[in-house]
Amino acid sequence: MKTTILIVDDEPGVRQALSGVLRDEGYAVEAVASGEACLDRMTRGGIDLIVLDVWLPGMDGLATLSRLRERQVDAQVVLISGHGNIESAVRAIKLGAFDFVEKPLSIEKTVLVIRNALNQRRLEAENRALRARVDRRQTMVGESYAMRQLREQVAMAAPTNGRVLIYGENGTGKDLVARTVHALSRRRNGPFVEVNCAAIPEELIESELFGHVRGAFTGAVADRRGKFETADGGTIFLDEIGDMSVKTQAKVLRVLQEHTVEAVGGHAPLRIDTRVLAATNKELPAEIRAGRFREDLYFRLNVIPVFVPPLRERQEDIPMLADHFMAEFAREYGRRIKTFEPAAIAVLRGYPWPGNVRELRNVIERLMIMVPGERILAADLAFLDASALARPGPPSAPAGRPTLHEARDSFERALILRTLAEQQGNMSRTAEVLGVERSNLYRKMKAFGIAPARRLEGEEESV
Repeated sequence: MKTTILIVDDEPGVRQALSGVLRDEGYAVEAVASGEACLDRMTRGGIDLIVLDVWLPGMDGLATLSRLRERQVDAQVVLISGHGNIESAVRAIKLGAFDFVEKPLSIEKTVLVIRNALNQRRLEAENRALRARVDRRQTMVGESYAMRQLREQVAMAAPTNGRVLIYGENGTGKDLVARTVHALSRRRNGPFVEVNCAAIPEELIESELFGHVRGAFTGAVADRRGKFETADGGTIFLDEIGDMSVKTQAKVLRVLQEHTVEAVGGHAPLRIDTRVLAATNKELPAEIRAGRFREDLYFRLNVIPVFVPPLRERQEDIPMLADHFMAEFAREYGRRIKTFEPAAIAVLRGYPWPGNVRELRNVIERLMIMVPGERILAADLAFLDASALARPGPPSAPAGRPTLHEARDSFERALILRTLAEQQGNMSRTAEVLGVERSNLYRKMKAFGIAPARRLEGEEESV
């Protein structure tokens, strides 16, 4: 389909000459003589760019442009005028015009401006499409009580500048939570910079985080910006922060306290405005007791604690997640979506998913590739470890057996979450079932990083 350009000018000679030039360039061209006619034509759509004269009878070009923006017309606009001045040009750009060209028109310049405007429109459309694709992939899928509560916590934390510490097992989607916090924040138009603290060698992590100057160490042949500086005005996500060395933790703590970074080998602190999100699959209080994590850094990071539940604690979300991943891979591989037989869904729900959502996603990709038909049967899932169906949870952490205190906290937290889900988030009934005072339940939930659900109608205010 040809790109369509609308010329709006009250001079017949300009309309005729410009139409001829643009048709020779391969564009489809229409022309009208007034702002009112332009608005009427735009109601039918199909216009990619408008060449709009400023001086028109009746409604002038700037007023027409303002009306176009009020109607959220997304066509690019190039203004032309034989009486151009700086004030008109500035106002046109503020109203969303791509450029302002003075008469008498230079054919070469006008065609170049139009070509650039159309390229800009194409890039914006591609960017919107890419963002939509990313948003589809980065969606917190699930309607279980645990997921509703998680979304509520994220919605409350996102608009603030508070630091967020995200807890959860490997594969639960902690990075997705961090990206969602950023996307819903006031910094959404700023950079989102992710650093996997476990994947960077100890000798390189300081340079990675804070940057370095030329000659700071062997191989530093040029100055390099660090991740904190790159994230200035946006968000930095420190994933697996529990694996960061105590030495580097001290330097991160200084950044959080002073809001400045100093490059390795440098002597000029740089002030930054960066929101910090962090995530870990470790029990940081236990790491503190073992001397592997700084308590002062923990308190700096743990302003807003968010817990991402393992998949086995939200099994009702598994069918929805399976369909979501199946649709994603169907788009990626250009194939039809495969549907799940009830018996196959039962197998998926009965499996404990030690690898959490990441493991489920990998399984669905395997089914998309390897199953020839359009229906997934229980037999197609025979490769799942049958012995795992009897396992109550994931294997023991490499750090070893938990302490009695850690085991008790883990049990209490899981019991509170399960009871809240059973009671649909009603705090009074949950406290009654657990046999505790409601004020004590609130204190426990706060300590475990569990946000209370919004008060249900008819439930009295909390004390």
